[in-house]
Amino acid sequence: MKQLRCALYPRVSTEEQFINGLSLPAQIKDLTEYAERMGYHIVGTYADEGVSARKPVSKRPALLRLLHDVEDGKIDIILVTKLDRWFRNIKEYQTTQEILERHHCYWKTIFEDYDTSTANGQMVVNIMLAVAQNECDRTSERIKVVLEHKIRNGEHVTGAAPYGYVSVNKKLQKDPETECIVNEIFDFYFSCFSKHKTVAHIMNRYGDHPRRPTVYQVNRVLSTELYTGIYRGMPGFYPAYITKEQFDMIKNTSDTKTYPHTAEPYIFSGLITCPACGRVLTGFRKKNTCKDGSFTFYKRYRCSAKYDKHRSPCITEKVIEEYMLDHLCPSVTNVIATLQNRDTAKISKAPAIRAEMDRLNILFQKGRVTAEYYDSQYTALEKDLRKESEDTRAYDLEKYKKLREEISGDWRELYEMLDAAHKNAFWKRIVKEIHVDKDTHKISGFSFV
Repeated sequence: MKQLRCALYPRVSTEEQFINGLSLPAQIKDLTEYAERMGYHIVGTYADEGVSARKPVSKRPALLRLLHDVEDGKIDIILVTKLDRWFRNIKEYQTTQEILERHHCYWKTIFEDYDTSTANGQMVVNIMLAVAQNECDRTSERIKVVLEHKIRNGEHVTGAAPYGYVSVNKKLQKDPETECIVNEIFDFYFSCFSKHKTVAHIMNRYGDHPRRPTVYQVNRVLSTELYTGIYRGMPGFYPAYITKEQFDMIKNTSDTKTYPHTAEPYIFSGLITCPACGRVLTGFRKKNTCKDGSFTFYKRYRCSAKYDKHRSPCITEKVIEEYMLDHLCPSVTNVIATLQNRDTAKISKAPAIRAEMDRLNILFQKGRVTAEYYDSQYTALEKDLRKESEDTRAYDLEKYKKLREEISGDWRELYEMLDAAHKNAFWKRIVKEIHVDKDTHKISGFSFV
């Protein structure tokens, strides 16, 4: 009699299954003992760890390998402990079953009795899979409700605390051991507007620090909105390291970052766009021959598609700089006047809204309001808080007043003392984009960050 070739398929998805005795080693032990008792030849163990039975086959790597070996004719029977270790999704099960039938392979549960060789047996399997799938759906819904409740209570629910934070009573607080490092990450970035330089600085500065961040963590600190204290659109969820405006500035400067072919610093790198195609103009050095035979160099900006697709500007850096220096102060003054005329001295309602949200949480925890009332009121407060956060006119007014103070007095003399890299940081902190006229190819204005 031919000895059947069998494959063992154990699967586990959660820590709870480990606690309940469904760990991979336990399943492998039971499957192996059964195969030996039945006289099967074990050709391999295909274990999916941390994978849900609801996931499609394409997301279950061990099962994919198993089916590949079935198609190669290497397996006669597949052993699993229980049906819920095999599938909890009717559609995925039926697709897999078709593959097994085409290659004359069948499966068996060692702790349950299923016979897929008859119509009644197939019907029983489909019914049990439908029950298991429904149970998964209801469990998923319950978990979502619990998570939403925890989030509304300000609890951290997404695993390990981000770098710079520590979980205290299920809520995130700034980590005293790494708070200074996170602050320095942001301070240094705003001094140079370069993630690459910031990473290098932090790696060198904190080389021997026991909690030194990795390169990935530094980049994540500079790329994740949660350091503004915002989570799922809710301001004040975490203690913030930076403002939303500062985060937007990081994002904007990163999105427009350009890397010239040389290490030459350009004052307006990433700030000027082509009026014809919208590309960011790149800097280059222009060589000029003097009458005495000597050479001088000056910097210019042009579009990379200048000679291929369209006419586009080619502007000398000194011309741009003179324009910006002459127009910065008048533009700030005009913006302040415009904001004042709009009656922007509006008192923020955000603190009062957050206080009401906290009060509502306490009432719900004490059982003094129903879940329906809690959900409706909290949703309305969240909407009001988002609206309040979007209305930043009052903040803008103070921001421009502060900027006007910075560029008063002898600020131009101080500016001239900066090198090109720090001049670039100065403009990126203030200016979002410098505009060029499409017809004249001259600077026509600029917009603030």
